[in-house]
Amino acid sequence: MAEASVNTKSAPLWLIAFSILLPTAFSCLATSATNVAIPHIAGYFGSTTDEANWVITSYMIANACLILMTGWLENLMGRKNFLKIFISVFTIGSLICAIAPNLNIMVLGRLIQGIGGGPMTPIAQSILLSAFPYEKRSIAMSLFGMAVMVFAVLGPTFGGFIVDNADWQWIYYINIPVGILSVALVHANIDELQIRKKIEKIDFPGMIALVLWLLSMQIVLDKGQQYNWFDCAWICALAGFSACCLAFFIVWELEYKNPIVNIRIFNDKNFFIGTILSASVNMLVFSTIVLLPQYMQNLMGYTAIISGMALAPRITSSTIMLILINPLMKIFDNRILISIGFFIMGASILLYTNINLTASFNYISVPNILMGIGIILIFVPVSSLVLGTLPKSELSNGASLHNLCKCTTMAVVASIATTLVARHSQIHQVFLVKNLSNYNLVFQQKMISLVHTFSGSTNYAAVKANAYLYKSLVTQSKLMAYTDVFAIFALIAFCLIPFAFLLKVKKSDD
Repeated sequence: MAEASVNTKSAPLWLIAFSILLPTAFSCLATSATNVAIPHIAGYFGSTTDEANWVITSYMIANACLILMTGWLENLMGRKNFLKIFISVFTIGSLICAIAPNLNIMVLGRLIQGIGGGPMTPIAQSILLSAFPYEKRSIAMSLFGMAVMVFAVLGPTFGGFIVDNADWQWIYYINIPVGILSVALVHANIDELQIRKKIEKIDFPGMIALVLWLLSMQIVLDKGQQYNWFDCAWICALAGFSACCLAFFIVWELEYKNPIVNIRIFNDKNFFIGTILSASVNMLVFSTIVLLPQYMQNLMGYTAIISGMALAPRITSSTIMLILINPLMKIFDNRILISIGFFIMGASILLYTNINLTASFNYISVPNILMGIGIILIFVPVSSLVLGTLPKSELSNGASLHNLCKCTTMAVVASIATTLVARHSQIHQVFLVKNLSNYNLVFQQKMISLVHTFSGSTNYAAVKANAYLYKSLVTQSKLMAYTDVFAIFALIAFCLIPFAFLLKVKKSDD
């Protein structure tokens, strides 16, 4: 692959960083801000929530496909042209989303937006690592963390504010001036690759296998719970097809002379372990981003903006930690910081297992403060180490693979988390319903009290009392299901602590 270096003489480091991180931040914001707007989008177009979810799915599929092609396309087009083209595509996709007359056009706009936004994260990581000298890489990854993690966490708060105070279309309108400014900044401050490898053949089989794998996998993840997963014949068939496409893609990329991605870099220990840890962080962060707004809106009756504000404290703590992480990385072994980060994340998620329907806003905020601290303690050191042992010629390729794994993990964990909540809710409901029996004295007393509370005939009051108790049963079942799932993710975080010490700390630049 091409030599991934930038001539830093044409612009100061801070301007190079700003030029590449501005579009990267807004592409990350577009990923999570849309989640809280789905009910509004579904209502605007008169569609079901399941249909509107394709607004998220189409973006993730396109995003994942282009992530893996980043290094190959950068080498094919040249870095500057590559960035200007894909930022422009992202901007055009945002405009289509904002003015879409129906849901089909909206999905098309999100697909185009995903194509443009997909390469931003890996190319930003690659440019920062190659532009900054080794002793300043922790600063580079702190800035990268600000653009990627902080803006991704900011998404629900930003999206909630927009949908509660303006039209949801402004989530996409805001990207248009940012995109135009970003193209100008890239043109002025980002230099071309110094060395580009000539592309002899285009890897069409690899591209097709990649697209088919991601598309089929995303459909299975989106529709699995709705059709009871593998009890449905076509879900089984599509899952098998997805697995075959993945197997073909891996074998083809290993054997083909001009692959779109060099999978063999997984032989690098730091890259392999670092990718697992980064994907795990994304899993833990995204699980709370998905589950907490659902819990607060569906069970506690919070609006979109209030549920988004409950996540805001992690933005503050993340920002403060981004200022502190650079001196901490100079004082302490990065592996110790990573292990402490996983412990703090595990503790923060474990606190969610004590939430109930009367939990205050402040109680929900405290774990989010800890979560923000843990995120940065893991994310910045891992981002510095994961590509640190790769040759510069493989930085773009490595960043692409690394971010594909993180993106795929986000898609999988969103489906797994919601499925676990649904299944555990059913399990708890089976056990709790045994208490709603005429042989239970507490139940009898509660029924008598409710019947006297509701006005009207005795039969009508009894029906209302039964409905009220059943609603309480369902609510309590869901509450217990959420605490179960939080406990599972907390256990995963604690189990990841020793893996940090498998990473190799590099002492100097090559």
